[in-house]
Amino acid sequence: GSGRSRAQIDVRHLVGRGIIKKILMSDGTANGAHERTGLLSFTEDDDSRKVIDFTDWDEEDPRNWPKSRKLINVGIIALMAVLSPLASSMFTPGIAQIAQDLKSSPDQVVGATTGFVVFLGIGPLILAPLSETFGRRKLYLICFSIFALLQIPTALSPNIGTLIGVRSISGFFGSVGIANGGGTISDMFHPSQRAGIFGWYLLGPLLGPTLGPLLGGVLVQHLSWRWVFWFLTIICTFNTILGFLFLKESYAPTILENRKQKFEESEGGKFRIANQDDRPFWTKLISSMQRPLRILFTQPIVLTMAVWQAILFGTTYSLYTNFEAIYGSSGSYGFSTTQVGLVYLGPGLGFFICVWFIVPKIDTIYNHLTKKHGGEAKPEYRLPLANIGAVLIPISLFWFAWTVEYKVHWAVTVLSTVFFGLGQITILNTAQNYYIDSFQKYAASAIAAGAVFRSIIGGIVPLFATQLFQQVGYGWGVSTFAFTSLALSPAPLLFFYYGERIREAFAIDL
Repeated sequence: GSGRSRAQIDVRHLVGRGIIKKILMSDGTANGAHERTGLLSFTEDDDSRKVIDFTDWDEEDPRNWPKSRKLINVGIIALMAVLSPLASSMFTPGIAQIAQDLKSSPDQVVGATTGFVVFLGIGPLILAPLSETFGRRKLYLICFSIFALLQIPTALSPNIGTLIGVRSISGFFGSVGIANGGGTISDMFHPSQRAGIFGWYLLGPLLGPTLGPLLGGVLVQHLSWRWVFWFLTIICTFNTILGFLFLKESYAPTILENRKQKFEESEGGKFRIANQDDRPFWTKLISSMQRPLRILFTQPIVLTMAVWQAILFGTTYSLYTNFEAIYGSSGSYGFSTTQVGLVYLGPGLGFFICVWFIVPKIDTIYNHLTKKHGGEAKPEYRLPLANIGAVLIPISLFWFAWTVEYKVHWAVTVLSTVFFGLGQITILNTAQNYYIDSFQKYAASAIAAGAVFRSIIGGIVPLFATQLFQQVGYGWGVSTFAFTSLALSPAPLLFFYYGERIREAFAIDL
């Protein structure tokens, strides 16, 4: 009598064959039993279009996929998220060799890292909202194919201008794994299951810059700096092929849009997907492109956490680009190129310790606090473990600064980087999970909002860090980063207690 009816369609045969075999009415009486899988529910709304949505047990809902299917997707995008940051630092052991070969200065060669990392941050501003318009899979495959191909002209660079230019462009396309990885994981996993998986995925953006110099050092010492980029060409092409073969679309609106088209082709009439945005295409696209910046500059918590991550990335790349000067043959410890590469395993060990022992507790604490508060989940329940990072980051930086300054045994200095790596992961992981829980459907845009700031700062700061270290020494130079991180260390505690009020005060319509 209300003009609004509800039904369910069995689409087991529609998917893959484009044929609808039977219709079940709301009482479940039509010709066949009500089954758990393959069902799409729809309602007729006021404009007579049937509204298509997933049912609770729909096997094509990414959150209902088998765990193995989800992990294949995670594995492919995690490798993308490793390879682009790997490319950011892999050539650093060859800075002197590149400068000599291309008749430039080491500072100019560092500019190739700056261009890459800056565009690694700018990319998500565009690629994340595009994935929320066109779907995840298409963006992954197009962008990473281009990224793989751009390693070829990089390897063949005849001068420093070409190297910087091509590296910068490749950073943009390589950012797709970082831009959309968090959103893809959010597509597939419920909040109570997400942090552990997300922790392993997040190793990529941090482990890549750590492993890069280790692998690069071996290639530079035994072959040449150009082989760094030939190696990247091979491995990135391999990962792209895996994507074409095995990567599956996970963005629910895109999956439902494809189903809608199949319904309209086979049934005739008009359908629409649940919560469909009916605005004109270009209006939606412009709005989606503005979304990350709107989130960044209207949400104080996102902005603060983004600044904190930016400081961490700026510190990380400043240290990484100076490890050769500190530990190499011209530094205090006289290491070979390969031995300098091994130093980068210090923070890498911290990453693994954190992901293995601490990150799984993010879900444990989140579920405990949710249960304690009557089943009401809040994004702030992701933040308690960030306090570990808030303490470890300044301590480890002061430790590194003054042990290097006074030329203490190399093992003592490297041990400090283990705790620095551990602190990085706790902060990055809790912040990313907070973004996802706060913005859900637009998780990729929220993560992009944080990524752009940290990558731009992470790319620019190393340009000045070397001069800072030369003028004031490593003690006070690295301590500058330590004092800055110390000033931000109360943030997780403050946001845990007052975050909900801040979110409500700055609510935004996306």
